[in-house]
Amino acid sequence: MSIAAPRLAPDGHGLRVGIVCSRFNDTVCSALLADCRQRLLALGVVAADIAELRVPGALEIPVALLAMARSGRVDALVALGAVIRGETYHFEVVSDASAAGVLQVQLQTGVPVANGILTIDTDAQAAARMRSKGGEAAEAAVEMAVLLRPWR
Repeated sequence: MSIAAPRLAPDGHGLRVGIVCSRFNDTVCSALLADCRQRLLALGVVAADIAELRVPGALEIPVALLAMARSGRVDALVALGAVIRGETYHFEVVSDASAAGVLQVQLQTGVPVANGILTIDTDAQAAARMRSKGGEAAEAAVEMAVLLRPWR
């Protein structure tokens, strides 16, 4: 029987990370952004190496990510937003399109993008996730940048 070693937090020293965050549902998104920024700093990413863009909504996130990825000035990206289900089909459209766009940025550019766009049913679900999911996305972005470093 083998016992897996615990996964260590990735080392973000020397990495440049871009964050694109929606302003729509701003209370939730601002909490995601603060959590993400705090976790990046804790992982060793220098504040001067964190670039942030705020965009109107989740559908604008992919184009901002693409611009940052193409700039060559980031090693990883984080997408942050909150799409909360309403009474119309719009929730599915925004959720699906933003997730597909985030994925396409990664595949087109080779720059890892951690998707921290919450797709939730209620404000209570948003409140339960907004203080931790930004940090989880930050950790995923750093881990992927470190993992892919030898291949770039």
